[in-house]
Amino acid sequence: MDVTLLGTGDTTGTPTPDCDCDTCRRARERGVERSRFSVHVHNERTGESLLVDASPDLRSQLLTHEVPLPDAILISHIHFDHLDGLGNAYRLLEDVPVFAADETDPETGQSVAETVAEKYHYLDAITVEPRSPFEPFEACGLEVTLVPVEHPPLVCYGLAIEDPETGTKLSLSGDSNYGIGADSRDRLRDPDLLFVDGIVPSIHAEHHPIGGDHPDAEGTYRTFGTKHMTIEGARVLADDLAADDYRIVHLSHYIPAGEAFADDMAVDGERFSL
Repeated sequence: MDVTLLGTGDTTGTPTPDCDCDTCRRARERGVERSRFSVHVHNERTGESLLVDASPDLRSQLLTHEVPLPDAILISHIHFDHLDGLGNAYRLLEDVPVFAADETDPETGQSVAETVAEKYHYLDAITVEPRSPFEPFEACGLEVTLVPVEHPPLVCYGLAIEDPETGTKLSLSGDSNYGIGADSRDRLRDPDLLFVDGIVPSIHAEHHPIGGDHPDAEGTYRTFGTKHMTIEGARVLADDLAADDYRIVHLSHYIPAGEAFADDMAVDGERFSL
């Protein structure tokens, strides 16, 4: 697998427009960007490519990083920064399956697959393909499994992507807090590479209206609010899952500039060969 991080930021990205904070300034000085989340997975054996999540920045990501157009797409959940780039399929792609979970979200009364099909009913280029969590399926010659995670109030899914011939494995936590269940952790465990959600350092929980959650024995929050892991939580999860290598993604510009570009914090365009 050849894996390219197309987008590694949160909903506003880094640099954030009209922001002159130290972290955004440092990103501009370094010439790096964290656009909205998306991952490109190329199977060199079959020549096919799987796109994980359709960032609103997808057009510029494809141009900047010069990756092949996707042969299949997977949508992890229905938040705009993971879904709204799907409109780029219009006059760009044709006959592309879009995989998404089939279980009903109590919050919306629809599955992710149903929401995608309803919102993009006008796109003849795509066909929504519902899939059940924990049940592996084939996409682009790879074995893919949707793994339920915790991103309230909506359902959301991480991923395990494995090459059936080489045994290499890419895991993605998806947008999630630290409270990922044991069955999901087991399915994500032992990856060659992990992309793990982490939005801010734990100290920022004091600025969240409801604080943090999942504290460790020293009181360090591993969840910021309810939806995302802290940087500390992401690192603990990477260790718990025994990842050979990992990058923290979905990063915000609220990480102090002196910490925001540590080696384990992803930036757009990083490439990995598994």
